[in-house]
Amino acid sequence: MAFVNENFLKLQQRYLFVEVAKRASAYKELHPEADVIRMGIGDVTLPLAPAVISAMHSAVEDLAHKETFQGYGPEHGMSFLRDAIVEGDYVSRGINVTADEVFINDGAKSDTGNIGDILSSANLVGITDPVYPVYVDTNTMGGRKIQFIPCSEENGFTGEIPQNRLDIIYLCYPNNPTGAVITREKLQKWVDYALENESVIMYDSAYEAFIRDESIPHSIYEIPGARECAIEFRSFSKTAGFTGARCGYTVVPKDLKLKSQSGEKVSVNALWERRQSCKFNGASYMAQKGAAAIYTPEGRRQITENIDFYLGTARIIRETFEGLGFNPMGGENAPYIWVKTPGEMDSWDFFDLLLDRANVVVTPGCGFGQAGQGYFRVTSFADRDRTIEAMERIKSCIKSL
Repeated sequence: MAFVNENFLKLQQRYLFVEVAKRASAYKELHPEADVIRMGIGDVTLPLAPAVISAMHSAVEDLAHKETFQGYGPEHGMSFLRDAIVEGDYVSRGINVTADEVFINDGAKSDTGNIGDILSSANLVGITDPVYPVYVDTNTMGGRKIQFIPCSEENGFTGEIPQNRLDIIYLCYPNNPTGAVITREKLQKWVDYALENESVIMYDSAYEAFIRDESIPHSIYEIPGARECAIEFRSFSKTAGFTGARCGYTVVPKDLKLKSQSGEKVSVNALWERRQSCKFNGASYMAQKGAAAIYTPEGRRQITENIDFYLGTARIIRETFEGLGFNPMGGENAPYIWVKTPGEMDSWDFFDLLLDRANVVVTPGCGFGQAGQGYFRVTSFADRDRTIEAMERIKSCIKSL
């Protein structure tokens, strides 16, 4: 008889965003006349930039002719994209990253979960709380023990450096869900801790393009020593609207080495390359051509305009809650706004209240972990007019409590 992986039975019944969508759909089915505004799931609404569309059209045309047809690509991804990434995201900022350390993927979510394939199930994993659920769920699937690092207003939602030794640490800044950012000094402390304990930091910087405060690091590799202890994940989903096109990348430095049980130092870059060549055939040629266009002067200008638009929407949301007497986090260097529920209300109870009375969908904070209880997350990816309408409804709802 075949048996299941028992670790899957330890997961919550539904992935958070599936549950949010299910409840919103159930409400809409019962109230078909309701004009529901969805500000829960972080899906973009602006179309792909014209430079990206043009490059994708060109890629499709390439596939129509024998002379320019493309089949399977290299496991790292196409060289034209990796070279553009190295120059545009790292060398231009004085950061040492090489093309053979960049692995193209179909979005950061995949690699933040799949990276566990090359890690021992015996590793103790430190995960900040509240947190993007993928880190928790995939490590639970892998049978690893998890130690949560509480994040709160008191520590700027960046957590305290633990006293004990952690083997793997997940950090995400600008943060999903809280919208918090981490200072260079605090990130240096995390790197120093990892080096001292021979730990690995999994650094999710999928939202770095939203950073407007130049004192905030865009990459962990801006921090001395990080190449020896950190893997960085990035995504074009929020940077350039690739939530449907699917493309991102992971940087695995060649300086990063982990021990085998025999004590041998093993290259993590080589392990990840072996994993990818076995289990991943790469993002589509069209997606990679489109992603490369982001790094052209015109492409960069166009996606920056889109990000500025979303940050403008985030400002509307943030100022609404400030006007109501709340102390929201995020919305300045990130597309998310993190807010305490009124009157210490349960997160799901407030979700249901807003859905019923305001016809607005947010994300309950407790879905991101125990430390998220009593909070909710609002995204800035809705249309500007719909965002303003949603804020007016939320104001009326909260004032009536």
